[in-house]
Amino acid sequence: MLRNLTVVHPPLRAVCGGHLDLLLKTLMDSVTTAVYEAHALEWTAARRPRAIEDGRLDAFARRVRPGGRVADLGCGPGWYAAHLRAAGFEVVAVDAAAAMLAEAARRAPQVWRVRADILALPVADRSLDGAWASGSYQHLPYGDLPLALARLHAALRLDAPVELTLADLRQVETTAEELACGETERRFGDDTFPQRLFSLHTVERARALLDGAGFEAIEIDSVADTFWLRVRARRARSLPDLVAPDLRLLVCGLNPSLYSADAGVPFARPGNRFWSAARAAGLIAHERDPLDALRRGIGMTDLVKRASAAAAELRRDEYADGLRRLESLVCLYRPAALCFVGLDGWRQAVDRRAQPGWIADGFGGRPAYLMPSTSGRNARVPVAELAAHLRAAAMGKSSRELRVER
Repeated sequence: MLRNLTVVHPPLRAVCGGHLDLLLKTLMDSVTTAVYEAHALEWTAARRPRAIEDGRLDAFARRVRPGGRVADLGCGPGWYAAHLRAAGFEVVAVDAAAAMLAEAARRAPQVWRVRADILALPVADRSLDGAWASGSYQHLPYGDLPLALARLHAALRLDAPVELTLADLRQVETTAEELACGETERRFGDDTFPQRLFSLHTVERARALLDGAGFEAIEIDSVADTFWLRVRARRARSLPDLVAPDLRLLVCGLNPSLYSADAGVPFARPGNRFWSAARAAGLIAHERDPLDALRRGIGMTDLVKRASAAAAELRRDEYADGLRRLESLVCLYRPAALCFVGLDGWRQAVDRRAQPGWIADGFGGRPAYLMPSTSGRNARVPVAELAAHLRAAAMGKSSRELRVER
C-alpha cells in the first residue's frame, strides 16, 4: 500500500500501526488549529456527521471511480473517512490537528492518516480520484484560497470530482465593501469554539474561485439550516490561477495550450521563450517553476481558462466572459501591474489596433502592459526583447526608458 501513494512533501516521519502519519509544518491559521487541538473531544461530542445523514456523502461517492483513491481533507474525527472506506475506496484522511487525527484513527483505522495543511497538500500530482472537504477550506485566510485550490487541482486526476463547503457571506452581517469583494474573514466571539478563523464568500465569488482554479461543472447551493455553501465541481483540463494579494506583477496569457494544461505549467512548451525571458529579466530564478515565481511576487492567470490546441478555437463569448472574470480578479487582488502576453490574442479579444507597451487607462484599475507572444512561432522577436518587455512591466517603466538606462 505504501508504494501506491507517492508523497512529495517532506519530511516523512513514521508509519504508525501500519498506516501513514505524516507530521508536516502547519500553515493553516494557527489559532484555529490550536482550538481543534485543545477541544477535539468536545467538538466531536457537539457535532454529528450531517453529510452522511442527509445523503451528501453518498451522492459524492457515486461520482468517484469505484475503488478509487479519495482524500478526506480536514477529516476531523474520521466520520467521513470511515464511511468512504466502508464504501470500498482507498482513503487519505488529512487534518492539521493531531488530536483530530487521533480521533480519526479510532473510527477509521484502515485509512491513511496525514497531518498536513491543505494549502500544501502533500500528495503527488494526479494521484487522487476525488476529494471531499467538509468544513475545512473556510479556515484558510481568503487570500490563500486560490493557491490551496490550485494545489488541489494538481493533486486530482482529470475529471475527478471534488465537493467542499465554504461559509456563506450573505448569512452574516456585512459591509457594502465586503459584498462588493465577495469575500471576507471573521472570528466569531460568540462561537461555541471561539476565535476560529472563517473565510466567507458569496456564491458568485465561490464560483469564480473554482473556475479560476481550473474546475468545471461547478454547482453551488446552500446546506439547509446552516451558513454553509455546498460546492461541487470536476477537475478540468486547464491551468489554475496562481495569485495572491500584493503581487508585483500578474502575468496573463491568452489561454492554456493542451500541452501546458497537461504539464501543469504555464508556457510549458519547450519552444516557448517566456521562462527564459523572465529569467533574463531578473523576475525568476528557476524556469518552469510557477510556484517559485509566485514566491517572488509574479502571479499567473489566463484570459480564457479553457485549454485548446490553438487560439483560433476560442469563441467571442469566451473572451467576454474571461475579461469580466479577470477584471474581478484584478480588482480583488490589486497587483502592482498586469502584463498581457500575446499581442495577436489581445487584438482579437479587445483592440485590433493595439501595440506593445502600456495600455491606456490600464485594466481593472491597475496599470497594464501588452507584450508580444513568447511562442516559438513568434521567433522573430528575440528573447532579449521579450525580457525587456517583462522588465518594463515589472518595473513600471517603458521599454524605451529601460534601453536608455542600459
